[in-house]
Amino acid sequence: MSRWLALLPLAALVLLALMFGLFSLNRDPQVQPQAMVGQPMPALTLPRLTDGAMRPLAQAAGGRPVLVNFFASWCPPCEVEHPVLVDLAAQGVPIIGVAYKDAPPQTQAFLTRLGDPFTEHLVDRDGRAGVEFGVTGVPETYLIGADGVILAKHSGPLTAEDAAALWGRRE
Repeated sequence: MSRWLALLPLAALVLLALMFGLFSLNRDPQVQPQAMVGQPMPALTLPRLTDGAMRPLAQAAGGRPVLVNFFASWCPPCEVEHPVLVDLAAQGVPIIGVAYKDAPPQTQAFLTRLGDPFTEHLVDRDGRAGVEFGVTGVPETYLIGADGVILAKHSGPLTAEDAAALWGRRE
């Protein structure tokens, strides 16, 4: 009887492994949570990259359609997407950059090296703003309407086609 009791933890572990395995087989890895789409942009105040002064995100948006891009200097896909953001900025698209869980000196070096497409530079050092927005990983880009409502979300690096489709949804 004591041998069967000794095997009980192993049996429980095997059962848990089977449950997690079955769950992962039925899960679509392409699903991108869009919970914040259609909701007002979170009322956040974040420090600016340049001087650390606190800046309300709504004030940075300025009552116009904008893109809010969460990025990080340590993020290889962010580097891949960066030329697309630079092109958007050259076309006059306002983009608010939020440095996600990144140190300001590294963020500044990243922007100096690759170019600076952002009309505003905000810092989310502890990731709380990302949680408020529902960020699942960087890069992520949100289209904010003139009324402050999140109109669309794109997870992963933007391609030129993705950027055109996202910005085209502003009306």
